[in-house]
Amino acid sequence: MITPDQLEFEERELAPTVSPYKSSQAVWKSLLLLIPAILSSTTGQLFLKMGMTQVGGFAFTPAAILETLPQVIFNPFIWIGFIGFFGGSVFWLGVISRAPLSLAYPILALSYFVVVIESWLFLGEQVSAQHLLGVAIIFIGVVIVGLSERPAKKRD
Repeated sequence: MITPDQLEFEERELAPTVSPYKSSQAVWKSLLLLIPAILSSTTGQLFLKMGMTQVGGFAFTPAAILETLPQVIFNPFIWIGFIGFFGGSVFWLGVISRAPLSLAYPILALSYFVVVIESWLFLGEQVSAQHLLGVAIIFIGVVIVGLSERPAKKRD
């Protein structure tokens, strides 16, 4: 005699698997939106850093925040930074609406590489061998995650 649990299991086994993503090719095409997402977000962060360098550090006390707030609000670099960060977020929404988060998010880690390069080029920050090794390890991890993505098997 077949139990209800066995019947349900057999029905699930025979049911076609439907991926929420149109095809592997469509997913990879959508991941191209990560390029402007990363560039926009990291450039936004660069401008935020430039603006806060002009403003200077502040203590996290109500008085210090109120004193610093007008400088932050009226700093054009900070506005450009927020615009860049917002733009990156819009592209990111486009990516996660079309690709698996478990694939897209690790690839987003390539922003570490971009931020190191931008900081070196535009802020004059030092890039050590350890920085480069860390970025290389992240890059290798992203490649491994990307290569591990397999299309779902179709059942006939």
